[in-house]
Amino acid sequence: MTRKDGMGFMLDRLKSWEGLLLLVLVLIIASNAAFVPQYFTLSNQINLFQLSIEKIIVALVMTFIIINAEIDLSVGSTMGLAACSFGWLFQAGMPPPLIIPVVLGIGVLAGALNGYFIARVGLPSLVVTLASLIGYRGLARVLVEDRGITDFPDWFDALGQQGFIGPFPFAFLAFIVLFCVLYVVLHKTGFGRNTYAIGTNRDVADYAGIDSAAHKMKLFIASGLVAAFAGLLYAARVGAVRGDVALGFELDIITLVLLGGVSIFGGSGSLIGTLLALLIVLNLRNGMALMNITGHIQTGVIGLLLIASVVVPRLNVSGLFKKSESRGTPPDRETRT
Repeated sequence: MTRKDGMGFMLDRLKSWEGLLLLVLVLIIASNAAFVPQYFTLSNQINLFQLSIEKIIVALVMTFIIINAEIDLSVGSTMGLAACSFGWLFQAGMPPPLIIPVVLGIGVLAGALNGYFIARVGLPSLVVTLASLIGYRGLARVLVEDRGITDFPDWFDALGQQGFIGPFPFAFLAFIVLFCVLYVVLHKTGFGRNTYAIGTNRDVADYAGIDSAAHKMKLFIASGLVAAFAGLLYAARVGAVRGDVALGFELDIITLVLLGGVSIFGGSGSLIGTLLALLIVLNLRNGMALMNITGHIQTGVIGLLLIASVVVPRLNVSGLFKKSESRGTPPDRETRT
């Protein structure tokens, strides 16, 4: 690649939706640094992630789901069901080391149930996961009723509330590892290429020999598993579970993914975009909180950001800041034609 070609490549990247997100992120960080003296402290940077770590972990898998032209509205309820199942089993006397794989298995079953009706029966994911959102939440409330369950083992609470390696909590390290693994899967493997291909046109993908139903089943099972894992992390961080654990989290998670440039119609987007979007939201919320801006205003600002993420690309007739296709290896031509 010549120097001229390299400069052109960099300019194209800067003109992409991810380029705009990067610019917004830099401006937010600069603003926070200018107005909040304690912003760059290590404790604040860890706290910035810690308070929303469960949402951003689930957002990574939601990126796959939406690129695949599906939606999973049940992730918040699955998180709640997992946390309440942990509390109920713990109260029933089961040892916590045995409860954890059982709860993860519940997440897998919840995701598989969604996947079966979507991939095998052919029902719309919006309808199926809306029903399971209500069903899983109802089951969580049945398990714990109106009471809270606390007094978990010290090691379990420490997993969510204390540093695991140095000052870094376990959930933050899990997020880093999961992001790296999923980035490679989405942008560097055949599974990722098939995810884009099915999201672009499922009929064409089927004609190309891709088993779309099996692929969707795997995605929803992964979504249920990661949501259950996030539910356990939430229980460990808070040190208690109630029937309303993670209530409404699915909307925040979907907002992060759409703000990152993933098309709600499927077929385009990237994990880098999702990462930039969640960094924008986390830094924006953190800066506003440190400046004592109320939660209602914070929510309004985040809502305006989401609206802008939908409107700006359509107003830009010059072609700047378009939401881009995959930032990894593009789908094979045979699967896209």
